[in-house]
Amino acid sequence: MITRRKFIKNVAIGTAAVSAGGAFPTFSAKSYKNIMGSNEKIRMGAIGVNSRGSALAAGFARQKGCEIAYVCDVDSRAMNKCIATIEELTGTKPKGEKDIRNLLALKDLDAVFIATPEHWHAPAALMAMKAGKHVYLEKPTSHNPAENEILMEAAKKYKVIVTTGMQRRSWTNVINAIQEVKEGAIGNVYFGKAWYANNRPPIGKGKIVAVPEWLDWELWQGPAPRVPHYKDNFLHYNWHWFYNWGTGESGNNAVHFIDLLRWGMDLTYPTTVNSSGGRYCYDDDWEFPDTQIINFEFGDDKLITWEGRSCNGRFIEDSSAGAAFYGDKGTLVIGGGNAYKIYDPENKIIKEVTSNLEFKPGDLINPAQQLDGFHFSNFLNGIKENIPLNADINAGCISSTLAQLGNISQRTKKTLTTDPDNGHILNDKDALKLWSRTYEKGWEMKL
Repeated sequence: MITRRKFIKNVAIGTAAVSAGGAFPTFSAKSYKNIMGSNEKIRMGAIGVNSRGSALAAGFARQKGCEIAYVCDVDSRAMNKCIATIEELTGTKPKGEKDIRNLLALKDLDAVFIATPEHWHAPAALMAMKAGKHVYLEKPTSHNPAENEILMEAAKKYKVIVTTGMQRRSWTNVINAIQEVKEGAIGNVYFGKAWYANNRPPIGKGKIVAVPEWLDWELWQGPAPRVPHYKDNFLHYNWHWFYNWGTGESGNNAVHFIDLLRWGMDLTYPTTVNSSGGRYCYDDDWEFPDTQIINFEFGDDKLITWEGRSCNGRFIEDSSAGAAFYGDKGTLVIGGGNAYKIYDPENKIIKEVTSNLEFKPGDLINPAQQLDGFHFSNFLNGIKENIPLNADINAGCISSTLAQLGNISQRTKKTLTTDPDNGHILNDKDALKLWSRTYEKGWEMKL
């Protein structure tokens, strides 16, 4: 059995080795597989492989003892491209399957990763758990808070291993930074700030067009209520900015750094949530804010905020994304990558930890290829050896709920009062309508 301490030690050794030789980008598949994992083979299905999913498929294929046996996508181009990539990488050709329901019925499938559009995240994960498959679920874990509650219950009920794509919880220097916060390196931490900045272009006003021949549009929509027409600005990435399918920039990126703040400050659910912002930069079909500030209060003694700027990429603390912890004895800053700095109360750097493992801001598909292998390994070892997961379903669901509460506050233009035990919205019928969603008939989520 591998303890968490041994796991962190082993990861640290792996980090040093990769930093010295630039191993992840240049090793052959055979050499890569010798870095981590055990000898047992896990047959995995890749669900959703157009962008981020293609990177996950390649990353898992490089892990020792893991085989990408199936590739599932409603976009035939994406599916065929991913199959070819995995065959080139490993010498073994995965089978393709368009319909997730057929995939999950296969008895020779052990686990899946889910990197679909967000409206599919929770329904697909629940279906996989019911089928007895272990699940790696990309962030956010769901489209809405009610789905998070279902997922946390489902993981207990179906007794499978479920981890979430909060991969920074497996990055060695981030682990060490959080430990420093918890051990009092900057004293009592009362405020945390997270941020994300980018320069995203407008998505325009969509035109009604024929559904492309390579797309099963009905299956792509799946659990979401149907829209009357297919438009040319829905796919692929732009679905993030529509209420019916996405969760905006907060669900897309805030969850990572809200999660770091919660982790370091030992926080779960807030007592009040307030969001301000709007779609300020362009007049197009984008429904979520492009500029947003969310405040989360935890009783009378803790506050965390998230600042999102989708259309102005000016850095904060020399990074396009990150989290800062403010205490009565100093400040600790984690940027987008595997590094951190500690400042004393006079703003002098007293410690700086760097890393040669690269994080690529603005890379929508694979910003942390060198680092994510540690997170994949943790999931696979959780299956094989029952080691603790660094980012289990509860961690991912709670952080996703916070981001979604921010969106609910934004859409209702109200400050929400919430239950610190479960995040439930108190005494607000309008806001409660956004706690869950309406499903297309036949696709309802049921435990």
